[in-house]
Amino acid sequence: MSHQAKVKKDKEIIAEYETQVKEIRNQLVEQFRCLEQQSDSRLQLLQDLQEFFRRKAELQLEYSRGLDKLAERYSSKIRTSREHHYFKKDQNLLSTVNCWYLVLEQTRRESRDHATLSDIYNNNVIVRLAHVGEDVMRLFKKSKDIGVQMHEELVKVTTELYTVMKTYHMYHTESLSAESKLKEAEKQEEKHIGKSNDISAGLLRYGHDERPQRRSSVKKMEKLKEKRQAKYHENKLKCTKARNDYLLNLAATNALVAKYYIHDVSDMIDCCDMGYHASLARTMRTYLSAEYSLETSRHEGLDLLEGAVDAMDVRGDKLKFMDTHSQMFCPPTRFDYQPHMGDEVCQVSAQQPVQTELLMRYHQLQSRLATLKIENEEVRKTLDATMQTLQDMLTVEDFDVSDAFQHSQSTESVKSASSDSYMSKANITKRRANQQETEGFYFTKYKEYLNGSNLIVKLQAKHDLLKQTLGEGERAEYGTTRPPTLPPKPQRMRKSRPRTFFYHKLFNGDMEAFIQGKKECPCQESGFGTGHTSGGGKLHTIHQSLWSSTARNIPRSRIPGRSQ
Repeated sequence: MSHQAKVKKDKEIIAEYETQVKEIRNQLVEQFRCLEQQSDSRLQLLQDLQEFFRRKAELQLEYSRGLDKLAERYSSKIRTSREHHYFKKDQNLLSTVNCWYLVLEQTRRESRDHATLSDIYNNNVIVRLAHVGEDVMRLFKKSKDIGVQMHEELVKVTTELYTVMKTYHMYHTESLSAESKLKEAEKQEEKHIGKSNDISAGLLRYGHDERPQRRSSVKKMEKLKEKRQAKYHENKLKCTKARNDYLLNLAATNALVAKYYIHDVSDMIDCCDMGYHASLARTMRTYLSAEYSLETSRHEGLDLLEGAVDAMDVRGDKLKFMDTHSQMFCPPTRFDYQPHMGDEVCQVSAQQPVQTELLMRYHQLQSRLATLKIENEEVRKTLDATMQTLQDMLTVEDFDVSDAFQHSQSTESVKSASSDSYMSKANITKRRANQQETEGFYFTKYKEYLNGSNLIVKLQAKHDLLKQTLGEGERAEYGTTRPPTLPPKPQRMRKSRPRTFFYHKLFNGDMEAFIQGKKECPCQESGFGTGHTSGGGKLHTIHQSLWSSTARNIPRSRIPGRSQ
């Protein structure tokens, strides 16, 4: 019955772990699906805008009636769209979609046609929208490739965690078996010694001397006991090392998963958004310039649209998108340490004979981290410079077309001016080639930065856990380490609050820093911070609370080029 109970316990632990990993993998798949839906929605939006401006150029001669039909056509289409139902109920529109709504309202106010305006629509605005659509598809594919790489890294660390957990279970089972055999040998020795004493007393009474045989039997029992005791110590050492590896890998896995959900997901969405808002804003500003030059009486409606374009917010749209799909982008629960068969040790053991090994491992991690941080910082500086170059390309102010509306110019002169302008084919080809080349270099460096930061997070988590275990923090100035104490026995488990919102250490883990913080800011009455009062919606609150402890081990420097 005890063996069956043990097997059942092992199966329960493995089943719980596999269920947790399966949930994370399903969530990763759903994330790609959400990003793909966002990309398709943007492409549909851009296609609608291109068709809209093409039709508007043709309808300029029909004046108000045709334009009113066109606006109503797209308004009804939007009212039946899925995206409209997502955001319209709370008036929480994406900034780009809001601009599209205002374009339709402005169209209802149009009453006259002009040949120059038709030319600008066909040869400027539509071309820009087509380029934005190409950028959306290209950036989504590149971002998806990076996302696949990050997902593979998560699968890899969870698989490694599963392996070391199984190894720990195996060695712990062997340790328990050796301990049982040792206790059995001790009982047999005590029983044999007692029986030998009785026999000796009887032999002395009758004058017989059997001491050599009794001594030989006692020696055999002592050798058996020593053999089993050596086997027990050997298995116990293997179990301790396996448990240490399991705990270190557990910390590294939790740190990497936290980094992915808190930083990498946001950065991946930023890669998908790169240049989209800026390019669409430039296109809309071209449209605004043409409309302002055509008719001053329409300034009121155009001012509203210009305000919406100015309010285009990459970060705001990203937060709205993530908040709408919060279940897909919410970080999962942390991996918890699973003690095996009553094992009372719940932290890394630094007792001899593994203390020397852990000290060596700690110093190797410290040296490796210093080198990696320097290398990753250099890559980050390169990314900063590259992103600045991309931003300069994407934010160039080339949307002013007021010169095309000078009264002294004829239609032919307007076309000539347009052909020699910033939108000439030669200029466009050169600019777009430079842009795509710079993008390729940026993504190459971003992959390098991502790999380096992932490695730093894993090593830093192991380093911090070893530092806490070995006591490096308190004796560093004396060049010695604090003598490690025995791992505490677990206390009786109390029913706690849900971890999603209340996973915090007492005094934030540092009582002196907590008291000092109280002196500087007496208005704060708890260790939860101010994350619940800042903007960002439900998802921001969940991120702040769920991963508050793990996030302390993650470098706070974000991917260069992200909007703040």
